[in-house]
Amino acid sequence: MKLVVFGLTLSSSWGNGHATTYRALLRAFAKRGHTVTFYEWDAPWYGGAHRDLARPGFCELVLYSSWEKIARRATAECLEADAVLIGSYVNHGAQLIDDLAAAGVGPLFFYDIDTPVTVANLRDGSAEYLRADQVPVFARYLSFTGGPFLTDVVEGEFGAQEACPLYCSVDASQYQPARVDPELAVDLAYMGTYAPDRQPVVESFLNQVARRLPTRTFLIAGPQYPAEIDWSPNVRLVPHLPPGRHPAFYSSARWQLNATRADMGAAGWSPSVRLFEAGAIGAPIVSDSWAGIEVLFEPGKELLLPRETEDVVEILTGVGDEERREIGQAMRRRVLAEHTSGHRAEELEQYLTKCESAKVQKCESAKVGE
Repeated sequence: MKLVVFGLTLSSSWGNGHATTYRALLRAFAKRGHTVTFYEWDAPWYGGAHRDLARPGFCELVLYSSWEKIARRATAECLEADAVLIGSYVNHGAQLIDDLAAAGVGPLFFYDIDTPVTVANLRDGSAEYLRADQVPVFARYLSFTGGPFLTDVVEGEFGAQEACPLYCSVDASQYQPARVDPELAVDLAYMGTYAPDRQPVVESFLNQVARRLPTRTFLIAGPQYPAEIDWSPNVRLVPHLPPGRHPAFYSSARWQLNATRADMGAAGWSPSVRLFEAGAIGAPIVSDSWAGIEVLFEPGKELLLPRETEDVVEILTGVGDEERREIGQAMRRRVLAEHTSGHRAEELEQYLTKCESAKVQKCESAKVGE
């Protein structure tokens, strides 16, 4: 199968979770015998030192300065492809969708790695990468959010033909237990770009905990945190960790924090890629709670779900090392059994193949009627 993808970024993991998601998924998809071309707008903030995968070996990467300059070439390639996948937050995505649909490209698929945020933006008209009237254009609307949100909102409110979950995943060959890095060996660590609607969880479950436990150590890895945030003295910030250091990051801290953005928490069924990455390594995880998390994972056995600052304090001071390791290993078993990039690539193949089969049957029927 020939697949063409338009995504936010494949080449840079700086300040976003899209790159590692696409890398894991498309690397596994290519291993299944398919070919992939990935089109990425050459954003200045993803270039230079922030570009950590300039030449992916598993697909062709096309960087372009503007849609107008690449439109003819990209449309021609899409017309020859078996399927075209357009992701969330693609620069000038709405224009791109209009042009490909007008040219007769199909089947078209949408992959939303930000579904609850997209829906909020569709409702107020601020989503530059997708308009509400374009949602029914796609043969399938694939989403990192699952559950009733897809049927009730994406299909029911916006008219998607079929909305299907395609959760984030982890490349288990890249995320394996690593040696402890002394620089990253803290009591509680969190990896994530600053987001105002996620910061309350970080504040309650990490910064306030740090104030309660001044002799313990805490670490945040991620960019764009405002200078005016009043961090506890025992919280250390690292602006960015490249994917190559992720295994050491997840292997070194005693506990990992998972924090969910407000829109995603309200929608539920929105597991972060960090859950799968940390889980694959066997890192013990504490996370905020949302609808559906108890279906994807087993709270109390595979991860812990504190409700307030005091709960995290009790976890850090009261859970012994043996129990902590058992929680991490239980999560590792779950992730490797159900949530690797190999699992997701197989799901993606099924979603694309079913629509391609329908496309072929439609074409054959048209030929018979000629």
